[in-house]
Amino acid sequence: SGMSSTTALHAKHLEAGAKMVDFFGWDMPINYGSQIEEHHAVRQDAGMFDVSHMTIVDVKGAQAKAYLQYLLANDVAKLKDKGKALYSGMLNEEGGVVDDLIVYHFDETNYRLVVNSATREKDMNWLMSKAEGFDVTITERPEFAMIAVQGPNAKEKAATLFSAAQKEAVAGMKPFFGVQAEDLFIATTGYTGEAGYEIMVPAEQA
Repeated sequence: SGMSSTTALHAKHLEAGAKMVDFFGWDMPINYGSQIEEHHAVRQDAGMFDVSHMTIVDVKGAQAKAYLQYLLANDVAKLKDKGKALYSGMLNEEGGVVDDLIVYHFDETNYRLVVNSATREKDMNWLMSKAEGFDVTITERPEFAMIAVQGPNAKEKAATLFSAAQKEAVAGMKPFFGVQAEDLFIATTGYTGEAGYEIMVPAEQA
């Protein structure tokens, strides 16, 4: 399938001695020498994952909320607080699941979705086709790289790189929230089950 896609951190992975594998057309690192050591790092200290292959999609417009209520199994009306996220399946006409995703709520006209990259094309087609008839704009955001920092010491280590405003933004942040702080979007949807953040950064800064 021709060239595989690479994330903004590709050279850094190679530099760190990563063994790269094809992951649905993306050249991704599977490990850096020792998987055991990495596992322990995440469980005991902190580990960093490049998750830039996830698809970030912004949904905006007067009917953004109605559109997402139509599209998703989980009701976005539950999202009252700015930045609150939920996990949901996207349903097809038969009530079967097209895919699952995470939705961040900024307000009732502004949401951000994070969608599985493996099914990006199918998901994007589905999002676009269902948007017809709704007053809503759907924008894919490939200019963001996404990094997950997970583990008991992850927040502490990440904080050393945050600006004062970013530290303030994440202070006391509850699980399953996302916040835009200057040039970073910082979230706590921790999919490894460990404490930490998922951070979206403009790709050129990754």
